Amino acid sequence: MFKRKKHINGMYEKPFWLRFSWSILQAVLIVAVFSFIVREFMFTNYIVYGQSMMPTIRDGERIIVNKIGYDFMEPERFDLIIFHADEESDYIKRIIGLPGDDLYYESDTLYVNGEPVEEEFLEESRTENGSEHFTDDFQLEDLTDEQTVPDGHVFVLGDNRQNSIDSRQIGYVPMEEIVGRANLAFWPPESIRFIR
Repeated sequence: MFKRKKHINGMYEKPFWLRFSWSILQAVLIVAVFSFIVREFMFTNYIVYGQSMMPTIRDGERIIVNKIGYDFMEPERFDLIIFHADEESDYIKRIIGLPGDDLYYESDTLYVNGEPVEEEFLEESRTENGSEHFTDDFQLEDLTDEQTVPDGHVFVLGDNRQNSIDSRQIGYVPMEEIVGRANLAFWPPESIRFIR
């Protein structure tokens, strides 16, 4: 004796386990493709190591980086960006100088194209630091041999100015090395906040 196979519109019906497995595989593939697209082109997360951005971002915090449109948009002064510092390391720093800017620090004040610019995000750092001068005086030309930030590059500094490896040591950051803008700290949970 043998079982007859079921017919549906003249075709054999596939066994349940095969249909179920195919449905699971399709769902996994859709999730994997969606995750790849989101991570590659929209958002990604990073763990911050070090103290160069304290107190804005602390060592060990996890942050969300927005990649949407950053390839096509012009970066803005004071954006917090992630960029490829070398083949193995990504850094998070704040954009201080944009292409064409002539900038310098004098008496703990940032001057861009001859005009003083407020850095309100440094108030907490200055208070915690307690020293009279938080950012040492410098002129762009003394650090880079150029008077202005070149096209296609930005000049970046860490918020913890006295404990940061940034454009003062590594030079300008090419825009094509920028991964995206840091938007949100999400771990640890008690520190969830938008970052600016």
